[in-house]
Amino acid sequence: MTTEVIDLAAYGAEFRDDPYPVYARLRARGPVHRVRLPPPAYSEEVWLVVGYDEARSLLADPRLFKDYTRADGFAFDNHLMGRHMLVADPPDHTRLRRLVTREFTARRVEALVPRVRRITGDLLDAMVPLGRADLVESFAFPLPMTVICELLGVPAMDRAAFRRMSNGIVAPAGRAEAQRSVAELGTYLDELIADKRAGGAAEDLLSALIRTEAEDGDRLSGDELRAMAFLLLVAGHETTVHLIANAVVALLSHPGQLAALRADMGLLDGAVEETLRYDGPVEASTYRFAAEDFEVGGVTVRAGDSVLVGLGAAGRDPGRFGGPDRFDIRRAGRGHLAFGHGIHHCLGAPLARVEARVALRGLLERCPRLALDGPPGPWTPGILIRGPRSVPLRW
Repeated sequence: MTTEVIDLAAYGAEFRDDPYPVYARLRARGPVHRVRLPPPAYSEEVWLVVGYDEARSLLADPRLFKDYTRADGFAFDNHLMGRHMLVADPPDHTRLRRLVTREFTARRVEALVPRVRRITGDLLDAMVPLGRADLVESFAFPLPMTVICELLGVPAMDRAAFRRMSNGIVAPAGRAEAQRSVAELGTYLDELIADKRAGGAAEDLLSALIRTEAEDGDRLSGDELRAMAFLLLVAGHETTVHLIANAVVALLSHPGQLAALRADMGLLDGAVEETLRYDGPVEASTYRFAAEDFEVGGVTVRAGDSVLVGLGAAGRDPGRFGGPDRFDIRRAGRGHLAFGHGIHHCLGAPLARVEARVALRGLLERCPRLALDGPPGPWTPGILIRGPRSVPLRW
């Protein structure tokens, strides 16, 4: 039997701006589909998982691996950055995560909370008197960028340059931009690590990772440090930018939910978790590859095939979430897959939650008449990152 290949690029802006109706139509036909991705995808045809049960299962399935160097014919521009946890499998992944978690602890995240509040307050002090602003440019981008740069010990960077490099990696306009951005950021990180090695006993996370040593004497190599700094710096701010932006858009688009939250800030955790389920910042996982033939959701995945797990699609599965297209900050239970599942569950999830909670509380308390000042957008291209690049606001 020939498997139908569904061309997602054919949906154009409709899919980019609001992919959930497309995912619903696909899910009605089955939980797993062969699809053709829009450029600049690294693998043109992949298996896309849109059902919750199948997504959760495959995120922890050892028959899928992440190391793209083992995948035949898979060209990945990120090889210049080196091996980090998102592209490693056990035992390498186990080793890398163990070394990082020795330093990226809950205590370190908790110690950041007062600083997150101060940065939030400073940004709002500058923004609120204006009466209107772009949420992303003035608040949702500089907050997590400042936090992650301070956490890692990155000097004050040119924000425009860093934003260009980061966007060029996670949502590039084409292969050339992706390659150029990876090379540029890799060079910057090499220089930063060299400065840290020469600088002595600083207390930032990157300096701690340079010094950290396991009980058996294991340490991160230079290439591994660069790759880990890349992962923490880009993933550590990019997803939080869109979590904050998506939460604000969802709340302002659902006045009843916004009013409920304003009346009871005890619902703040629920608002963050519901945003993660309803319109999370990571639309699909990074690539996985089949180590062997297996069946899932009524289809046969062949050894070597590329698989993308639709985290956003899984969050709208009516088999797991009642009324999945309803934004409800009182929704009982979490259960979403926005931070993944299994051994690749996002290490930075606690920090992202802290930043989102502080940001939303500060924005709503300082701007009681907050409203959209035009349509959000454009939305990021591709299906990795989900969020608007601009959210015009007035208050």
